[in-house]
Amino acid sequence: MEYKNIIFSVEEGIATITFNRPKALNAMNSETMLELKDAVTVCKDDDTIRVLILTGSGEKSFVAGADIAQMQDMEPRESLAFMELGHETLRLLETLPKPSIAAVNGFALGGGAEISMACDVRFVSENAKFGQPEIMIGLIPGWGGTQRLSRLIGMGRAKELVLGGGQIDAARAYEIGLANRVYPLDQLLEETKKFAQKLIAMPPFGLKMAKHAINFGYDLSLDNANRLEVECCAQCFSTRDQKEGMKAFLEKRKPNYIGR
Repeated sequence: MEYKNIIFSVEEGIATITFNRPKALNAMNSETMLELKDAVTVCKDDDTIRVLILTGSGEKSFVAGADIAQMQDMEPRESLAFMELGHETLRLLETLPKPSIAAVNGFALGGGAEISMACDVRFVSENAKFGQPEIMIGLIPGWGGTQRLSRLIGMGRAKELVLGGGQIDAARAYEIGLANRVYPLDQLLEETKKFAQKLIAMPPFGLKMAKHAINFGYDLSLDNANRLEVECCAQCFSTRDQKEGMKAFLEKRKPNYIGR
């Protein structure tokens, strides 16, 4: 697919998707969402890609939300298709068998907050703003905001943001667990890439199983979730990397993981 609204690049195992509609503060229309879905699929299928970073172009916005200009005249059937496309794409991102990091460089409102929450980790700039302001235009979050937000920060705080339609800054996002780390804007991407490089040094199958156990065990009973963890851990013993990791530990050296 030819990308017109995102920039997709791969360097040394790290894929970067940059939302690139600066005049619209990187707002998401259906075309951009389709491009995001395609790029995430490429990341899933390409074994040379080990980590995915998502960020926005410019210094003001990660993604300022869904594109209101496109949405304002939608009929219910059209809006349903738009919402379903968003859910399909963000679920693909959330269950990507590789780590994903949102480098939030400004506004992450509405759909932007929802995209960031579908990533495994959120590193944010000091000027970042999060919010679910859909209620202010007669809507509710439509790409998972009512669900992922409450799972990340608790139901009471999620209701405060969704029902009140307000915004929070980077410091508050960190305080309530929505942001993992906060950096000056000019250091955000550099620090995000450092963490991505750290993940690349880990065994890929181990990362996959860890993410799988967390994602799919979250809503299970504790007994069933622990059983899932046991099975995922046991599968790691089928890899060469597990053998190498334990051997390197006993030999007091750095492991050489090969992704098998």
